Amino acid sequence: MTGDSDSRFEAELAPVRCAPQVDDDWQMTTSNTVVALEAFQRTHRFLVGIDSDGCAFDTMEIKHKECFIPATITAWGLQPISKYAREAAEFVNLYSKWRGINRFPALLKTFDLLENRPEVAKRGVKIPMVPNLRAWVRDESKLANPALRAAIEATGHVDLVQALAWSEAVNRSIETQVRGVPPFPHVAECLQKLSEVANIIVVSATPGEALNREWHEHGIARYAAAICGQEIGTKKQMLAWVANRYDPNHVLMIGDAPGDLDAARANAALFYPINPGAEEASWERFLRVALDTFVHGDYAGEYEANLIREFGAFLPETPPWNRTA
Repeated sequence: MTGDSDSRFEAELAPVRCAPQVDDDWQMTTSNTVVALEAFQRTHRFLVGIDSDGCAFDTMEIKHKECFIPATITAWGLQPISKYAREAAEFVNLYSKWRGINRFPALLKTFDLLENRPEVAKRGVKIPMVPNLRAWVRDESKLANPALRAAIEATGHVDLVQALAWSEAVNRSIETQVRGVPPFPHVAECLQKLSEVANIIVVSATPGEALNREWHEHGIARYAAAICGQEIGTKKQMLAWVANRYDPNHVLMIGDAPGDLDAARANAALFYPINPGAEEASWERFLRVALDTFVHGDYAGEYEANLIREFGAFLPETPPWNRTA
């Protein structure tokens, strides 16, 4: 697709100011990203936000199964119920409607599921109560290590200290283990085609350092005007920075989790789902059909509704151990 359909708009739109685009210079700070968002000026009629883990990159399985879950079992003393801790964490983060939520509420949801499992109670294992962590998750809008450190400095609560140690252990594990994992097939093609007609931002609950490393490692950071991680705020907040500069039905969020759909709806944006377990087919459909449908103004309504209905079937609310035949 060429940019000819946008040519009459280009004269009135100032050049976008983007995050650094040199692939060996990806060490961006939170302040850099905020500056990029504040300076953002559209160069196309369309805006597309894209999630990263499990959406653009096939990194959800390795990050959770090899990094998050082992750190969770170790940091929170769940070794006696490691089987059930693994099942609960995998369900929350990979195979349920909570897929893709921030790591801290995901941890609490994992604890909640374990608390209600009879098998755990029979083993006499007490699930961490973490009342201060729950209060912090409830009240804090930027659920990331910097905000958690600030809360620890202000209160000294032990459960916050333990949560930070766990989160930092996860980050260290991801940095050493998650390497060479490419984007899903068709993602690079989609980004190239999108870049001709739309401004693109990364909208993710992943820490910004990991996002920048992964997007630059595989040469696709050059397509993004800003790469936004959890330090910036919620996905709703990230999209809100720039979405109001575009006309209705000209903003699209691409994601693999209900939280991505929520972010789209909170900003009156459209949503394209990357179905968990069918990511390659989802990206191919976007490349062949959905992208043009969006640009041509035929996406909103029945077409989007059918995609979202299909998406919902992939992510149940009830864990498999609670389902009746």
